[in-house]
Formats: sequence, structure tokens, C-alpha cells
Amino acid sequence: MDIKTKIGNRIRELRHDRDLSQEEFAHLCGLDRTYIASIELGKRNVSLVNLEKIAKGFGISLSRLFKDL
Repeated sequence: MDIKTKIGNRIRELRHDRDLSQEEFAHLCGLDRTYIASIELGKRNVSLVNLEKIAKGFGISLSRLFKDL
């Protein structure tokens, strides 16, 4: 499994754990819902800036976002 797929799966897992829709989560991050969807599918090479927005949307550190990858 490549890193894009691993990150996407991790983000989907964290989002589901918090009972958030893609739209709700995208709003928390300041990103578009379709962008979140493509990340979760492993189709995006996500920038560090957007990974930081995603971590902040979850209220976690970048290191916790990458935990167990």
C-alpha cells in the first residue's frame, strides 16, 4: 500500500471515529469536500500545509495523524 492510500485511510478512520461527514470535516479544515474525498481515496499527493489543516481539523498534532503509518 502506498503512502497516499495509507494517509487517506487514516484520515477516513479518524473522521469516522468522530462521526463527521466529509462535508462537515472539510468545513472544519477549510478545504473542499471533493478534495477530502480524493485524499481519502489515495488520489491526492497532499501538501504539508493541507496535512496541517487536516490535523488541526481533528484537533491533533501532525505526529498523531501519522501514527502507525
